[in-house]
Amino acid sequence: MAEKKRINLALQGGGAHGAFTWGVLDVLLQDPGIEIAAISGTSAGAMNGAALKAGLLEGGPEAARANLEWLWGQLGAVTAPGAEAWLRAFGPGPGAVSRALEGSWPFMMADLTQRMMTPYVYGPFYAHPLRRVAEQFHYDRVCDLHGPQLFICATNVRSGKARVFSGEEISTDVLLASACLPTLFQAVEIDDPKTGRREAFWDGGYTGNPALWPFFRPELPEDVVIVNINPLQRAALPVTPQQIANRVNEISFNASLMSELRAIGFVQRLIAEGRLSRDEKRDVKVHMIADDGLMNDLSVATKTTPVPYVLAELKVAGQDAARAFLKAHRADLNLRGTVDLAGMVG
Repeated sequence: MAEKKRINLALQGGGAHGAFTWGVLDVLLQDPGIEIAAISGTSAGAMNGAALKAGLLEGGPEAARANLEWLWGQLGAVTAPGAEAWLRAFGPGPGAVSRALEGSWPFMMADLTQRMMTPYVYGPFYAHPLRRVAEQFHYDRVCDLHGPQLFICATNVRSGKARVFSGEEISTDVLLASACLPTLFQAVEIDDPKTGRREAFWDGGYTGNPALWPFFRPELPEDVVIVNINPLQRAALPVTPQQIANRVNEISFNASLMSELRAIGFVQRLIAEGRLSRDEKRDVKVHMIADDGLMNDLSVATKTTPVPYVLAELKVAGQDAARAFLKAHRADLNLRGTVDLAGMVG
């Protein structure tokens, strides 16, 4: 029997576009030749990672797949009833739904409101819409020391630094903090043992989307498979206010990842040139599963509005991308990286 391919999963945040990651994970979980050693997730990636780990410990890959199905069913229920049928009338495909959302009166009004008001105007009536979902995770399994190691990133508002939570540190508030866009949600306060005070946290995407450095441990494999849901490149120049805001969002949420990949690429070059030994630094093997073509057709509108039809289409796209990756690069896992880092970040 062939030895399993051990990998670390790096799951980006990107709101409802995280359903693409759901599809990727669904395929990986059905592959008996893949072993997930660790997961680093931010925002939707954190939710996906928590659902996957809790399911694996509950009943193996099939339970993990069922847990992810449950999660995205819950997130899809956040959208107002009747909205999906109205949006689908504008044409087939997630792209048509994205354009319909962007041009809709409710979305434009919500966007305008976010520019003029903050979530703090609600005072004591404020309620986080994702709390009821995050509270339903089985944290005894999410925090268990067995199974894949799980790392979740959030951004400390006061210091601007990333904080990576793991093990028993992970909670409902940690998941909400990792997905806390400050224009939509109030900051989430969590005790910080390093400062001895309660600290406010925003979305981890600002400082680690996702954080890769937790993988650089001797017990973990050198292979990092990044599931990317924020397009690295867009061919068309953004010219409308919505397009500009959307591209700024994508660049911001890719910046920390690009910085870490640049550092990994630098170390790889030093090793290849013989100026650094493999004993001194890990020779990280980077892989990526993405569909920039699809994500170029979407926008922040579909990120912030979890339309069930779009979630289902994103899942299928993720499944297709994962199958294509395994077909092309299964043999490369644990042997060599499959991302041209020099071309990507140079």
